[in-house]
Amino acid sequence: MKLWQKASGLIKDRNSICVASISRRTSYRNPDLESIVIKATSHDSSYVDYKNFHRVYQWVRTSPMYVKPLMWAISSRMDKTRSWVVALKGLMLMHGVFCCKIPAVQKLGRLPFDLSNFTDGHSKPSKTWAYNALVRAYFSYLDQRSSFLQQTASSAVAVKKQQQLGRLQKKQGGGLDLQCSYEEEPPLMEELGKLQKWQCLLDMLLQIKPNPGTAQAYLVFEAMICVLTEIFDVYSRVCKGIAGVLMRIYAAPGKAEAQMALGVVQKASIQGEELGMHLEFCRDLGVLGSSECPKVEQIPEEDIRDLERIIHEASKEKKKETVIGDDHEQTTTNKKKKKNNNKTIITDKWEVFPDDDLISWVSTGYTDASAAAACAEYKNPFAASSNLMPYVEPALLPDLISL
Repeated sequence: MKLWQKASGLIKDRNSICVASISRRTSYRNPDLESIVIKATSHDSSYVDYKNFHRVYQWVRTSPMYVKPLMWAISSRMDKTRSWVVALKGLMLMHGVFCCKIPAVQKLGRLPFDLSNFTDGHSKPSKTWAYNALVRAYFSYLDQRSSFLQQTASSAVAVKKQQQLGRLQKKQGGGLDLQCSYEEEPPLMEELGKLQKWQCLLDMLLQIKPNPGTAQAYLVFEAMICVLTEIFDVYSRVCKGIAGVLMRIYAAPGKAEAQMALGVVQKASIQGEELGMHLEFCRDLGVLGSSECPKVEQIPEEDIRDLERIIHEASKEKKKETVIGDDHEQTTTNKKKKKNNNKTIITDKWEVFPDDDLISWVSTGYTDASAAAACAEYKNPFAASSNLMPYVEPALLPDLISL
């Protein structure tokens, strides 16, 4: 960084601290906390003030009442800045606040500022485009992460209320069955949906990559350490979640759950390979040392084969039940009419009756997913109409002339 840029950034930071110190204290503004945020997100790209980072975390852990002033201080700082250094430090600070696991922060929802179209205004775009891309990708992940935290916290509160209601009804004579129904594990499909969201977040994390020309910058190096730590945390959550889901599927196999779990496991297998390449990329750029690069655990192929076997067996059982039921209906029809020589032809997908008056095709568990897997040329005839506006019947107007 040039000397005049350092001096300019130092003057801006001091002016911002002076303005914050004379501001009026309200429920949304705390001058002391604003000054700490400004110091933590200074314009100096060669230094990260972790001391003030930890001071911010201490304020948040002290009381939930400081969450609103902190969000106001960070958002006002991010909205005003046109420096990629300040923006990147602000995102690192926000990332650390999430790691504090404060309930008030987890209920925040979307971030109170927007850096999706951030562009540095102090240098030419040809020199800062890589930093701009890094800031945008980092912001996109934290924004979605914050939204997902809010959804998870809301669902956890709802489950806790149901459990408390179950305990209360048990004390009033509701019985043991009601208590068990409220304290059982979450639905398997809900757990699989959460795993899919975690995998989407992991995809966004893997998009946060430094450019070879920017990887040597000290601030980028520090930011990538935060990102890599988050990558391993999210990937471990996915692996642990898959292990728990597979145990439940093996205990009570179901075709729908197994199909969804198969997609999750296959996605995790691909992400494991992508994570390995991402780590190699970071090591080549010097972000990771050869001794610091951990080994990525891959999803065993046996789990994928077991899920495919469960889906195949469930499909065979469903086909068998369908054939038996249709044979029973056909036998009843033949008894009511007269004996004839009609024969039922069973194919892999369809059941066809040769009689001209009784030509029908009965699908055996046919869905869009199975159709796409069975026939690449399959097209949903209603796909184009799904984007149309729903029909609304016009309201009847009274006859004012006759009145």
